[in-house]
Amino acid sequence: MSRSHLFGAALVGCGFLLVFALPVSAASHARVVRLSDVQGNVQIDRNTGQGFENAFLNLPLTQGVKVRTQERGQAALEFEDGSTVRLAPDTTVELPQLVLGDSGVKFSTVRVQEGTAYVDFLGTKDSVLKVTFAHEIVALTQPVHLRIAMADVEATVAVLKGQASVTGPKGTVEVNKNHTASFDLLDDHSTVASGVDEFPYDSWDKQQAQYQQQYSSLNNNSSSYSPYAYGGADLNYYGNFFTLPGYGMLWQPYFAGAGWDPFMNGAWAFNPGFGYGWVSAYPWGWTPYHYGSWTYLPMYGWAWQPGGAWMGWNTLPMVLNAPTGFVRPRPPLLPGRRIFAVNRGPMPLQTGNKVQIAGNSAGLGIPRGSVRNLGQLSHHVEQNGFATTNLHTAAVGTGWWHSGTAPVSHMGSSMGHGFSSVGHSVGGSMSGGHASSGGGGHR
Repeated sequence: MSRSHLFGAALVGCGFLLVFALPVSAASHARVVRLSDVQGNVQIDRNTGQGFENAFLNLPLTQGVKVRTQERGQAALEFEDGSTVRLAPDTTVELPQLVLGDSGVKFSTVRVQEGTAYVDFLGTKDSVLKVTFAHEIVALTQPVHLRIAMADVEATVAVLKGQASVTGPKGTVEVNKNHTASFDLLDDHSTVASGVDEFPYDSWDKQQAQYQQQYSSLNNNSSSYSPYAYGGADLNYYGNFFTLPGYGMLWQPYFAGAGWDPFMNGAWAFNPGFGYGWVSAYPWGWTPYHYGSWTYLPMYGWAWQPGGAWMGWNTLPMVLNAPTGFVRPRPPLLPGRRIFAVNRGPMPLQTGNKVQIAGNSAGLGIPRGSVRNLGQLSHHVEQNGFATTNLHTAAVGTGWWHSGTAPVSHMGSSMGHGFSSVGHSVGGSMSGGHASSGGGGHR
């Protein structure tokens, strides 16, 4: 298909998009942080009046939200430049500031209320990150990797890479690499000592940092396919970029066959001021749902095509050249601030450290960096229908809508025929009935 045909397809869909995407003009200027990792028991207070709810992968985080991990829960918050704050179990953080300055500089504040947080700040020129705990402030403008741990009456700042300045009521403390500053939370007294004690989740933090560095570097010119860096490492690991005449640069996830579409697994989540937005369940499902469009190619299936404007809280991703019988995803029409899960795609079957990957699973259940040569494994699945491989870390991308641990409303059947909504929503019960909305698919 030529570019002119693609443009024509975009115009045909404009009427549909305008109906559901009115809030996007406001959202396009709002900053959002990506909830890039969710493992175990993780909850979020999204300022919807529902209090803490079960969190899920790829949820956009806006100013004022709180994220907490409970026992055996781990999470990560990824900023536009790829900087990341990782939360060990029993940790609570708040995002009191996500501001875009007139000069284009992004000012972010993360407040650590309890627990242990790892801060991996990349120090790009247009980003300033401030991390606060108790009465102390850590203002970051240069690359640094550090760990903040809060106990009942003491907090520590351990610098793993770089250097950090911690300012409190009694002045500023300089903490160099491989040094730890301790702060008495009762009288604000501080000391600095050489060395960094090992914590239980240091290895997890290190592994995630290495993954980000390795797979982000595979495409040094991330601006060629996105205005922001976050989510780029996952695109390089879970799929393949290619160029097609008439289309330009495209990307396609591994394990996505002819029967797969981009809206098979995910959820509709409500945000005050923006309404319902689509949140993908796939571990790579950030950038392709906030930028560019999903295009159907008769010989290739669905592929993501970069371009257009970035959408912060994305009401509905752009869809072009949809095949006959494809039903575009529709936001819920039911009132209330609920979360609606959509499950139409296959889930991997995991036993111990082994997982069986089926076709059209598109990366669900495959932990970041845990399997080498995903491209080759995807080819094997294409030829044989499934493949079994070993896993070395906990699964990423199998959100609560698959485990059944959260009281959410479900939309869509495993076969994708019709979309009913019967059950409970987050924050309250709902009577049985049918929702005239769904996650897209074929009929």
